[in-house]
Amino acid sequence: MKFSKHPLHTKEDMVAASYFPPWFSIAPMMDCTDNHYRTVARLMSKHAWLWTEMIAAETIVYQEHNLDRFLAYSPDQHPIVLQIGGNNLDNLAKATRLANAYGYDEINLNCGCPSPKVAGHGCFGASLMLNPKFVGEAMSVIAANCDVPVSVKCRIGVDDHDSYRELCDFIYTVASQSPTRHFVIHSRKAMLNGISPADNRRIPPLKYEYFFGLLRDFPDLRLTINGGITHIDEVNNALRLGAHGVMIGRACYSNPWSVLGHVDSAVYGVPGTGLSRRQILERYQVYADSVLEKGGPNKPTLRTLVKPLLAFFFAEPGNGLWKRKADAAMQKCTNMKSLFEETLDALPDSVLDALPSEISPPGEDIFAGVHDLLPPPYNSMEEIIVCA
Repeated sequence: MKFSKHPLHTKEDMVAASYFPPWFSIAPMMDCTDNHYRTVARLMSKHAWLWTEMIAAETIVYQEHNLDRFLAYSPDQHPIVLQIGGNNLDNLAKATRLANAYGYDEINLNCGCPSPKVAGHGCFGASLMLNPKFVGEAMSVIAANCDVPVSVKCRIGVDDHDSYRELCDFIYTVASQSPTRHFVIHSRKAMLNGISPADNRRIPPLKYEYFFGLLRDFPDLRLTINGGITHIDEVNNALRLGAHGVMIGRACYSNPWSVLGHVDSAVYGVPGTGLSRRQILERYQVYADSVLEKGGPNKPTLRTLVKPLLAFFFAEPGNGLWKRKADAAMQKCTNMKSLFEETLDALPDSVLDALPSEISPPGEDIFAGVHDLLPPPYNSMEEIIVCA
């Protein structure tokens, strides 16, 4: 399916010339993928694409004189994507214009968050999938106010609007009415009937066949698969099957060393950072203590800075003891250096000084037989009318 109205290549080529493609991305997660987590993640992978938490367009507009608190980041976090949320075109335009000065590598509109605060009372996030014409208009506004590629992150459907045709209608409408050429597809539908975001990641079934159907039916678009993928071998399997990119969320936060420690070598085919966990902690300590020393009204707590490390030693000897000691140390320590001095003896040197180990084999093949399940090919109403 061709989209000649909006050529593909200007902004995309500019970004692609600087970094590897987004074959691997860390999903935006509220209260998780903040500056502190992204600092740790970049120390584990030089090439994974980082994403911010979703930031509401209204927040950016109303905090115009305090933007560093929400938008500033270290240059070594590139490549990095800003995700914004909203349903007001004026605010989306102004927010994008203000954010453009911060030099993000892509700006994404959230059309997938099922949280009642966002998709319910906020009337954006996943609920925007029910209004694809508005999303197309919003993406045109966002693209007109920035110098980088734009993208949409969405689900495969919303509530009872979960047919493959409805998903294709959404993609086709947005792509034909805006310069959007990158879609990140979470392969579950969103249920807006009051269940929690956590249940929305678990209860709706994964339908990978919808994603691979989109690859077949929209060859001019760049499509990234998201949802249910937890293992590096699954990432490479999705790429071999044709996905242009893979996004992982919770596994990158709950077991970062086993996932991010392998991205550069296993996905991008280049040497990793070569850092042990001890070396990563040493570098993160410098960052954390510099943040604490700055002070000011936006100064984070030590607990906030420790949070991205709580799964750093997942399933390793000493992990539980280290977390208990860290919890106690946060009551009295004033900087990261003193906290590490009081707690790291809980972990054996073999854990602290080892590089990422061999990739453990995955379980079942989550994409097995997916091409036997593909939905019928999509034809837009415009094509049906022309053919008739």
